[in-house]
Amino acid sequence: MPVEKIALITGANKGIGYEIARQLGERGHIVLVGSRDGTRGKQAVDSLVAQGIRAVPVRLDVTDPASISAAAAEVEQRYGRLDILVNNAGIAGAATGAPSTVRADDLRRVYETNLFGVVSVTNAVLPLLRRAVAGRVVNVSSHLGSLTLNSQSDSPLARVNLLAYQSSKTALNAITVGYAKELRDTPIKVNAASPGMVATDLNGHRGNRTPAEGAAIAVRLALLDEAGPSGYCLSADGVVPW
Repeated sequence: MPVEKIALITGANKGIGYEIARQLGERGHIVLVGSRDGTRGKQAVDSLVAQGIRAVPVRLDVTDPASISAAAAEVEQRYGRLDILVNNAGIAGAATGAPSTVRADDLRRVYETNLFGVVSVTNAVLPLLRRAVAGRVVNVSSHLGSLTLNSQSDSPLARVNLLAYQSSKTALNAITVGYAKELRDTPIKVNAASPGMVATDLNGHRGNRTPAEGAAIAVRLALLDEAGPSGYCLSADGVVPW
């Protein structure tokens, strides 16, 4: 019988994060539903519990150091370890015009959640991941962060130029590689997951994939066996070029 894992998912009260929690919970794991809004987090947990999933709410604002420290302390007190961290929380930001119109504050706001929050949460729980038999870190990224795809004139992304969001995901890919390099001599694997164009609040529900479909790649990376990769960005179709 598979050993149950403890999984913390940030931004898990809705969308892809909720689906990641649901799919991991369906596989018998305990899911810690990270949410900056305690009420919404509790509602998500109630929904998951009603489906027979062992879910626990964890108030977690990835832009608030005190909230991050408290969440890490709560996980340590309850379980003493963490098997899976999914850094899912992210925002699109309001900067949708040409890069020359973007203000530095626009980038800072997006980076606080999409990048700095990931680093802060990962560092806070890394000691708990080291206590797991084989920890897994999954950073929810995007094809929009690929420098290769964005720089090709014949790419479907050639006309997309969302400086704050896209560059934040490019940077997220870079820190994914950085953590994978640091942890390459440990059982911990660190990867990025690109869910595709998923219909969520982030894009005004304009995606062509469901949250359940988008969550599948993150779940697969969260449950990698010993032979699985580390330091990659993967989608349902395979490796996404950096």
